[in-house]
Amino acid sequence: MSYFEKLNELIKEKNGLVFTKDVVKAGIPKSYLAELVKKGELERVGHGIYINVDAFEDKMFSLQQRREAIAFSHDTALFLHDLSDRDPLSYSVTVPTGYNTKNIKNEGVNVFTIKRELYPLGLTTLQTPFGNAVKTYNMERTICDMIRSRNQMDIAILTDALKRYVKRKDKNIPRLMEYAESFRIDKIII
Repeated sequence: MSYFEKLNELIKEKNGLVFTKDVVKAGIPKSYLAELVKKGELERVGHGIYINVDAFEDKMFSLQQRREAIAFSHDTALFLHDLSDRDPLSYSVTVPTGYNTKNIKNEGVNVFTIKRELYPLGLTTLQTPFGNAVKTYNMERTICDMIRSRNQMDIAILTDALKRYVKRKDKNIPRLMEYAESFRIDKIII
């Protein structure tokens, strides 16, 4: 199998989105990516990120691939959990305190920071609308984040999310209260 065949197989396997690190890992020289870009078969959408010209870019997935420390949160996590029907205009992410957020903010992303010890609380993985797995927070953590940042959020989105959460069969009220205590918002939730 030639390098071009291996690369095309990898692109197909990755749903049209391929990263330089995956190409190198597969033992394919990086120059083959440049050759496919030159032929018009691939498009470079970011540093080390290429997409097949016939595919749609999953911006959430590619953002997370470039910045592994981010976790989708707030209104973006509400959307992923189906607690909101509003497709976020710009993504909201959370990173641990001390993480350099300048480049992420320059991409138009809303960035929230949290103490390092609270960052992993409620981390989970969900699928984007394109079917790719991304790191996000569970429903209970997302509700707490929305309440903690309520002055920066659209109150209608928060109200709708709370109504939807209460109706869900998979809600976990004890976990919500545990997280609320950790974030010191338990008096607001009660």
